[in-house]
Amino acid sequence: MKILIKNGTLCTMTENKIEKGDILIEGGKIAAIGSEIQDPAAQVIDACGLYVMPGLIDAHSHIGLFDFNNEYTVDDANEMTDPVTIAVDARYGVNPKAREFRASYEHGITTLLITPGSGDVFCGLPFALKTYGNNVFDMTLKAPCAVKIALGGNPKNTYGDRKQLPMTRMGVAHVLKETFRKAKEYLDKKERKEDVDYDANMEALGLALKGEVPCKVHCTQYDMLTAIEVCKEYGVHFSLEHAWGATDYMDEIVESGCDICYGPIATYRSPGERRKIDVEAVKELDQRGVNVALITDSPILSEQSLYHHIGEAVREGLPQERALRMVTVNAAKVLGVADRIGTLEVGKDADIILVRGRLGLDTDAKVEYTLIDGNIVYKR
Repeated sequence: MKILIKNGTLCTMTENKIEKGDILIEGGKIAAIGSEIQDPAAQVIDACGLYVMPGLIDAHSHIGLFDFNNEYTVDDANEMTDPVTIAVDARYGVNPKAREFRASYEHGITTLLITPGSGDVFCGLPFALKTYGNNVFDMTLKAPCAVKIALGGNPKNTYGDRKQLPMTRMGVAHVLKETFRKAKEYLDKKERKEDVDYDANMEALGLALKGEVPCKVHCTQYDMLTAIEVCKEYGVHFSLEHAWGATDYMDEIVESGCDICYGPIATYRSPGERRKIDVEAVKELDQRGVNVALITDSPILSEQSLYHHIGEAVREGLPQERALRMVTVNAAKVLGVADRIGTLEVGKDADIILVRGRLGLDTDAKVEYTLIDGNIVYKR
């Protein structure tokens, strides 16, 4: 079925902003963008008075793994049987019927990166999925998207309570470095065609060492320095996840060439990792050329809190368009799917939202339509 969106203000997240334009959708893809497009066979959506933009992307979520849909909370996000569980695949823990998926697309979020939690040092394999569907594997956009790593308090608390390695930040760093060393040795032996026993964890980390996926590293404060040092030593691309306290280490972050997934912003301050939530960091990081995505950590925070994240970044002086890039094209780059989503361009997936009002600026801004793969999945 063809759909023709007419007369909208097109926020393409490219260099072009079209004040009054049309988008033709065919076969789940964007077929044409311009003015005065005509197609008698298409279903027409009148977007007069609406902003038309790419579907939003939350680059760090646990929806369906932390399942709040029962009388008790289900935690399928954290394996926590060993500090190194790299090969566990998050797809097999997700409940596709979690109500948060519907809340996501009703608020214009069309893609999520679903990641294991941070209870281990090496936590598993995140993946990207579209938010509408019945089957996780049909909804999957890319798997895996990364290798998830966690530093700091989370793995310390898991294993410190058991009085086993790692109980300290020293211990966490030791597990991190030693596992990278073993994985590189494993790959080197395979390259030399030596006999090696198959190791699922080493194979999984090998994806990062070979540059096929990045590492997503949960870290804040000075743990960011550990992440930067070890990832640089082994030549892996990486993102710093949460990244509270980034203002203290701007030069190191910029020099490393990493991505930043910043947030959640609307969370409480407390001793330890949350003691410095420095929203102002996103503006300076963006100005210095770092690829920054804003994240909610949902369902820890609600999906619609992504709007609040946009607004907080704007309040700190970031132009709205730059803030919107952090939940569209920048996030798509983090997920490794910018060839398919994140901007409105011919040939890309027709993941499109029509919004009344300015997201992040107007408190009454509302999504009127959400389209995923060219299908209208939500109409207000």
